[in-house]
Amino acid sequence: MIKRLWKWFWSPTSRFSLGALVVAGGIGGVIFWGGFNTFMEYTNTLEFCVSCHEMDQMVYQEYKKTVHYKNRTGVRVVCSDCHVPKEWGPKLIRKIKASRELWHKMLGTIDTPEKFEAKRLELAQNVWASMEASDSHECRNCHTYHAMDFKKQSRRGREKMQKAMEKGKTCIECHKGIAHKLPKGMEDEDD
Repeated sequence: MIKRLWKWFWSPTSRFSLGALVVAGGIGGVIFWGGFNTFMEYTNTLEFCVSCHEMDQMVYQEYKKTVHYKNRTGVRVVCSDCHVPKEWGPKLIRKIKASRELWHKMLGTIDTPEKFEAKRLELAQNVWASMEASDSHECRNCHTYHAMDFKKQSRRGREKMQKAMEKGKTCIECHKGIAHKLPKGMEDEDD
Protein backbone atom coordinates (compact mmCIF):
# COMPACT_ATOMS: atom_id res chain seq x y z
CA MET A 1 0.00 0.00 0.00
CA ILE A 2 2.72 2.48 0.98
CA LYS A 3 4.80 1.49 -2.05
CA ARG A 4 1.84 2.17 -4.41
CA LEU A 5 1.13 5.51 -2.71
CA TRP A 6 4.80 6.49 -2.98
CA LYS A 7 4.88 5.54 -6.67
CA TRP A 8 1.67 7.50 -7.34
CA PHE A 9 3.03 10.54 -5.47
CA TRP A 10 6.19 10.65 -7.57
CA SER A 11 4.72 9.47 -10.90
CA PRO A 12 4.59 12.18 -13.51
CA THR A 13 1.25 13.54 -14.65
CA SER A 14 1.00 15.09 -18.06
CA ARG A 15 3.66 17.62 -16.97
CA PHE A 16 4.89 17.14 -13.38
CA SER A 17 4.60 14.72 -10.51
CA LEU A 18 2.70 15.79 -7.41
CA GLY A 19 5.92 15.32 -5.43
CA ALA A 20 7.82 17.70 -7.70
CA LEU A 21 5.07 20.31 -7.31
CA VAL A 22 5.16 19.94 -3.51
CA VAL A 23 8.95 20.30 -3.43
CA ALA A 24 8.86 23.32 -5.78
CA GLY A 25 6.08 24.89 -3.68
CA GLY A 26 8.08 24.28 -0.50
CA ILE A 27 11.20 25.88 -1.95
CA GLY A 28 9.13 28.80 -3.26
CA GLY A 29 7.51 29.19 0.14
CA VAL A 30 10.87 29.27 1.92
CA ILE A 31 12.17 31.90 -0.52
CA PHE A 32 9.00 33.99 -0.13
CA TRP A 33 9.08 33.70 3.67
CA GLY A 34 12.76 34.61 3.82
CA GLY A 35 12.24 37.66 1.63
CA PHE A 36 9.14 38.76 3.53
CA ASN A 37 10.79 38.40 6.92
CA THR A 38 14.00 40.11 5.74
CA PHE A 39 12.00 43.09 4.47
CA MET A 40 9.94 43.24 7.67
CA GLU A 41 13.15 43.37 9.71
CA TYR A 42 14.58 46.04 7.38
CA THR A 43 11.57 48.23 8.19
CA ASN A 44 12.71 48.10 11.85
CA THR A 45 16.03 49.84 11.15
CA LEU A 46 16.74 53.43 12.12
CA GLU A 47 17.73 54.19 8.53
CA PHE A 48 14.33 53.06 7.25
CA CYS A 49 12.41 54.92 9.96
CA VAL A 50 14.06 58.25 9.22
CA SER A 51 14.10 57.83 5.44
CA CYS A 52 11.19 60.21 4.93
CA HIS A 53 11.72 63.90 5.55
CA GLU A 54 8.91 64.14 8.13
CA MET A 55 10.74 61.79 10.47
CA ASP A 56 14.24 62.94 9.55
CA GLN A 57 13.56 66.67 9.96
CA MET A 58 11.22 66.56 12.94
CA VAL A 59 11.13 63.52 15.21
CA TYR A 60 14.66 62.24 14.51
CA GLN A 61 16.27 65.59 15.34
CA GLU A 62 14.69 65.71 18.82
CA TYR A 63 15.41 62.00 19.45
CA LYS A 64 19.13 62.61 18.74
CA LYS A 65 19.24 64.84 21.83
CA THR A 66 18.01 62.11 24.19
CA VAL A 67 19.70 59.46 26.31
CA HIS A 68 18.13 56.80 24.10
CA TYR A 69 20.28 58.04 21.18
CA LYS A 70 23.58 58.78 22.90
CA ASN A 71 24.64 57.83 26.41
CA ARG A 72 27.61 56.81 28.56
CA THR A 73 27.18 53.09 27.83
CA GLY A 74 26.90 53.39 24.04
CA VAL A 75 23.61 51.47 23.90
CA ARG A 76 21.31 53.01 21.29
CA VAL A 77 17.57 52.47 21.24
CA VAL A 78 16.08 52.84 17.76
CA CYS A 79 12.49 53.67 16.75
CA SER A 80 11.37 50.05 16.49
CA ASP A 81 12.62 49.24 19.99
CA CYS A 82 9.88 51.49 21.39
CA HIS A 83 7.24 51.38 18.65
CA VAL A 84 7.29 47.77 17.35
CA PRO A 85 6.78 44.62 19.45
CA LYS A 86 9.54 42.00 19.21
CA GLU A 87 7.15 39.02 19.15
CA TRP A 88 6.27 38.01 15.60
CA GLY A 89 2.45 38.10 15.77
CA PRO A 90 2.14 41.51 17.47
CA LYS A 91 4.95 42.80 15.21
CA LEU A 92 2.96 41.81 12.11
CA ILE A 93 -0.16 43.51 13.49
CA ARG A 94 1.85 46.70 14.13
CA LYS A 95 3.25 46.59 10.59
CA ILE A 96 -0.28 46.25 9.19
CA LYS A 97 -1.36 49.26 11.26
CA ALA A 98 1.67 51.14 9.93
CA SER A 99 0.19 50.92 6.43
CA ARG A 100 -2.15 53.70 7.60
CA GLU A 101 0.94 55.83 8.15
CA LEU A 102 1.88 55.27 4.49
CA TRP A 103 -1.56 56.50 3.47
CA HIS A 104 -1.08 59.69 5.49
CA LYS A 105 2.40 60.07 3.96
CA MET A 106 0.80 60.12 0.50
CA LEU A 107 -1.85 62.60 1.68
CA GLY A 108 0.81 64.90 3.16
CA THR A 109 -0.94 64.93 6.56
CA ILE A 110 2.22 65.91 8.48
CA ASP A 111 4.65 66.88 5.73
CA THR A 112 5.52 70.29 7.19
CA PRO A 113 6.67 71.21 10.70
CA GLU A 114 3.47 73.24 11.16
CA LYS A 115 1.20 70.33 10.19
CA PHE A 116 3.24 67.97 12.37
CA GLU A 117 3.00 70.26 15.42
CA ALA A 118 -0.75 70.64 14.87
CA LYS A 119 -1.13 66.82 15.03
CA ARG A 120 1.60 66.12 17.63
CA LEU A 121 -0.79 65.80 20.60
CA GLU A 122 -3.10 63.40 18.72
CA LEU A 123 -0.15 61.31 17.48
CA ALA A 124 1.40 61.23 20.95
CA GLN A 125 -1.87 60.24 22.61
CA ASN A 126 -2.24 57.33 20.16
CA VAL A 127 1.25 56.06 21.02
CA TRP A 128 0.75 56.59 24.76
CA ALA A 129 -2.57 54.72 24.71
CA SER A 130 -0.94 51.83 22.88
CA MET A 131 1.94 51.75 25.37
CA GLU A 132 -0.41 51.86 28.35
CA ALA A 133 -2.52 49.06 26.86
CA SER A 134 0.57 46.84 26.58
CA ASP A 135 1.85 47.81 30.06
CA SER A 136 4.77 49.54 28.30
CA HIS A 137 5.87 46.14 26.98
CA GLU A 138 8.52 47.58 24.65
CA CYS A 139 10.00 49.70 27.49
CA ARG A 140 10.13 46.62 29.69
CA ASN A 141 12.20 44.74 27.12
CA CYS A 142 15.07 46.81 28.58
CA HIS A 143 13.75 48.33 31.84
CA THR A 144 12.17 46.32 34.65
CA TYR A 145 11.56 47.35 38.24
CA HIS A 146 13.16 44.16 39.52
CA ALA A 147 16.40 44.78 37.64
CA MET A 148 16.76 48.32 39.02
CA ASP A 149 19.35 49.00 41.68
CA PHE A 150 17.42 51.60 43.65
CA LYS A 151 20.51 52.34 45.79
CA LYS A 152 22.29 53.68 42.69
CA GLN A 153 19.43 56.06 41.82
CA SER A 154 19.08 59.59 43.11
CA ARG A 155 16.94 59.91 46.23
CA ARG A 156 14.10 61.50 44.23
CA GLY A 157 14.33 58.90 41.44
CA ARG A 158 14.40 56.03 43.94
CA GLU A 159 11.32 57.33 45.75
CA LYS A 160 9.37 57.82 42.53
CA MET A 161 10.34 54.46 41.02
CA GLN A 162 9.55 52.54 44.21
CA LYS A 163 6.14 54.25 44.49
CA ALA A 164 5.43 53.51 40.83
CA MET A 165 6.38 49.87 41.33
CA GLU A 166 4.11 49.58 44.40
CA LYS A 167 1.20 51.12 42.48
CA GLY A 168 1.84 48.94 39.41
CA LYS A 169 2.32 51.93 37.15
CA THR A 170 3.40 51.45 33.59
CA CYS A 171 6.44 53.34 32.27
CA ILE A 172 4.59 55.73 29.96
CA GLU A 173 2.40 57.05 32.79
CA CYS A 174 5.41 58.95 34.15
CA HIS A 175 7.81 59.08 31.22
CA LYS A 176 5.95 60.91 28.48
CA GLY A 177 8.35 63.06 26.50
CA ILE A 178 11.37 60.88 27.20
CA ALA A 179 12.38 60.43 23.56
CA HIS A 180 10.33 63.18 21.89
CA LYS A 181 9.21 66.68 22.79
CA LEU A 182 5.93 66.93 24.62
CA PRO A 183 3.13 68.54 22.62
CA LYS A 184 2.70 72.29 23.15
CA GLY A 185 0.74 73.13 26.26
CA MET A 186 1.66 69.99 28.12
CA GLU A 187 3.81 70.39 31.16
CA ASP A 188 6.27 67.72 32.13
CA GLU A 189 4.08 65.95 34.68
CA ASP A 190 5.77 65.68 38.04
CA ASP A 191 3.83 63.35 40.36
